[in-house]
Amino acid sequence: MATCTRIGKVLAGCQRHFLVAGGPTYTRVSLVAPRHLPVRTYAAAKFYPKPVHETAVAVDLLKSFQKLDYTPLDQPVSTRGHEAEKKVDPFVSTVHLPHPFKTKVNKVAVFTENPDQVKVAQENGAAFVGGADLVQRILDDEVDADFYVAVPDMISKLLPLKNKLRKKFPKNKRGSVGVDIPKMLELFKTGHEYVAEKDTVIIRVGTLNMPKEQLIANIQTVVKDVCSHRPASFGHFIERAIVSSQTSEGLLFKSEELVEKTPTKKDV
Repeated sequence: MATCTRIGKVLAGCQRHFLVAGGPTYTRVSLVAPRHLPVRTYAAAKFYPKPVHETAVAVDLLKSFQKLDYTPLDQPVSTRGHEAEKKVDPFVSTVHLPHPFKTKVNKVAVFTENPDQVKVAQENGAAFVGGADLVQRILDDEVDADFYVAVPDMISKLLPLKNKLRKKFPKNKRGSVGVDIPKMLELFKTGHEYVAEKDTVIIRVGTLNMPKEQLIANIQTVVKDVCSHRPASFGHFIERAIVSSQTSEGLLFKSEELVEKTPTKKDV
């Protein structure tokens, strides 16, 4: 009887297969994934639910999966949240993560006709700055930015762009309309936008080679931002929270441990 555990990796599939002690001995690992892989049935999901990990444990597991599978160390890590069973209106938000991981800076266009504000925008890294002239260049497909921000007195002049920009059109509730141009540029140049649709939020929070503490801090920032959109009539907002890397399964984690009492948008 075998006294050790043999670990076999199916090279053509994504599943990890463990050959337990005392099991049959194989002379080689098949390069073709078997057809009889276990399927998580409804009964299995009901009577053997997936464990919900502490956030730190979930991140550690993702890192251990990478070592077992020999997958890229710099693969992206994402978190997915499913909101409460009550219906939630779709919303869009941009969050500034404490530990950036993107190498590319977002291109931000600033709408203003004030010469002093134009200078401030240029000094703070705006990709495009202008008023009516910038509006026309966008309509002519000469300018394409990742984000568009504007000072309040420009909004009425931007109406021709509403159908063109759609979700990117500057709005107060998204923080893309204001007089603090440096602050808006700081947020949108390095910010990460996510959309809450069909009661689900998906956002990338880092790469697997980042220190565990940095990944947890980024996840916590996202969880707090999502919870800040909780309607005043709601209690618990995030029903399920999942973290995964590009090549791993999703792991449930305890989002409630990352946020205590987060004020809602209506409370502010």
